[in-house]
Amino acid sequence: QVQLVESGGGLVQAGGSLRLSCAFSTSIFSIFTMAWYRQAPGKQREVVALIGSGGSTSYVESVKGRFTISRDNAKNTVYLQMDSLKPEDTAVYYCNAERIGVLSRKHEYWGQGTQVTVSS
Repeated sequence: QVQLVESGGGLVQAGGSLRLSCAFSTSIFSIFTMAWYRQAPGKQREVVALIGSGGSTSYVESVKGRFTISRDNAKNTVYLQMDSLKPEDTAVYYCNAERIGVLSRKHEYWGQGTQVTVSS
């Protein structure tokens, strides 16, 4: 059964750092686009960072220069290094995997989420 398992969330003071990890149980990890989303209380889920199969990355404006997404295809794992954390980064963070398959069918998977809380 395909699944994504996140780890690394927790409580940190403003200005601190956390590293999220997401392990994906698939034999074709390298062809997936991987992303981190977050959802704060009362807000819509938003994409935070994305990394393509070729390694290209993109970030939401609010985290540029502070967060870094990376992937290790040998370990089937995607990471989100979060530095200079702010209270507004507090949210549940979700790992997402997506690829387009045969006949343009979209294959998408989600992790269970990990809580990140930044205290002021």
